[in-house]
Amino acid sequence: MTTALAASAVLSVPAAPSADAVAHYAGRLAFEADVSDVHADLTAGVAGVVVVDSRAQVAWDQGHIPGAVHIPTARIAELAPELVPAGATVVTYCWGPGCNGATRAALAFARLGHPVKEMIGGFEYWVREGFAFDTAHGADRRPVDDLTAPRTGISCAC
Repeated sequence: MTTALAASAVLSVPAAPSADAVAHYAGRLAFEADVSDVHADLTAGVAGVVVVDSRAQVAWDQGHIPGAVHIPTARIAELAPELVPAGATVVTYCWGPGCNGATRAALAFARLGHPVKEMIGGFEYWVREGFAFDTAHGADRRPVDDLTAPRTGISCAC
């Protein structure tokens, strides 16, 4: 008796050769940083990293990452020379995964010659992972969303 094998959605397109996969994933990491890594660098006071919130003033006032620099995308060319040290790696963020504002800001910084990464997840995931944030009315923090991070608030160390 022959058993029919089910068609695989995963294997319907073969995985890339290992060398291609290495180039792809290394490339992604060269362009992106996640919320936990940005938090770790800010907490450790790592030199040479500048986190930039590219949203409008009303969004900044609603909440932003402590230590971030506020430069709305439309003003990057004007304000970056005075607010971002030459040679610093810029990490841009916007609202979250449904917004490409951080991508637009990263492009603007790259056009100015800055090394740049985009913080994936944006401000949304910063808040969902339970990290403190500043508002126009002071500091705030929300409980960890256990769909984004361990309930303990301790890094998943992935």
